[in-house]
Amino acid sequence: MGWAALGVVYVVWGSTYLGIRLTLESMPPLLSAGLRFVAAGLLLGVVVVLVAGVKALRMTWPQFGTAALVGLLLPAWGNGLVVVAEQHVASGLAALLVASIPLYVVVLRRMLGERPPAVTLVGVAIGLAGLAVLLLGGPVAGTHGSAWFGPWLVLLAALGWSVGTVLSTRLPTPANPFALAATEMLVGGAALLLGGWVTGESLDFGATTATAWWAWGYLVVFGAFAFSSFIFALGRLPVSTVATYAYVNPLIAVILGYLVADEVFGPWQLIGGAIVLVAVILVVRAERRKVSAPDGTMPEMSEVRR
Repeated sequence: MGWAALGVVYVVWGSTYLGIRLTLESMPPLLSAGLRFVAAGLLLGVVVVLVAGVKALRMTWPQFGTAALVGLLLPAWGNGLVVVAEQHVASGLAALLVASIPLYVVVLRRMLGERPPAVTLVGVAIGLAGLAVLLLGGPVAGTHGSAWFGPWLVLLAALGWSVGTVLSTRLPTPANPFALAATEMLVGGAALLLGGWVTGESLDFGATTATAWWAWGYLVVFGAFAFSSFIFALGRLPVSTVATYAYVNPLIAVILGYLVADEVFGPWQLIGGAIVLVAVILVVRAERRKVSAPDGTMPEMSEVRR
């Protein structure tokens, strides 16, 4: 189940970069992102109650504290800054920059005393080399223009997401991963709405295009599903393995940008993408060997989170 959830994250999150770009054509960044996560959190909370009952939403104060903290780091800081940055960088370029997450994760693990396998470090290095090929092959064309701080906002977003990813595997969390995801989205969405209000954003419903609404709806429904899959995968797989989605998402984003938004995708992107896939295989295989039980099975959620 963990690998199936990670597969959802690979595909759906790769498509959300294009969805964000389409939403921004006529919606403000922080308010649209905040409403997205609040709506998605409420939707997921209702699903949890219908499937598992109200008791599934219960959590201790320490567990709620973890959910709130990770909500501020993942949806608010991580996704919020990406949305703001996509006003200034193309969706494909944003996805490429977010692929720095595995590097952050490895550094954080080292700071916390862990020693990732040598093959993991090699895989990260190869992945970064693949990203360099993608970037040196020429910028991905977009419609939002360019600003010097745009790429740096994406890298800052990746840092926040990486910290939240690592902490979510080390702090107490609710037994139901979907209740955890719903709480995180509600807290993160509320923080984004507050940010939009403070910065003076406003949503003009009359001026919002149908395309933007469809894209926003896609982000709410499928984004919630993918975010829940991400939280579920974190409880079943090593954090470094889950972090490899940042290598696959750019490939999906660039392909969709080429097919839907006429973004450039040339031979250098193909070569860089192939290198990135090799890095994914190396990291995943190394981490699976590291944490596999003697009988070849993966540890349960409680063991991974311990």
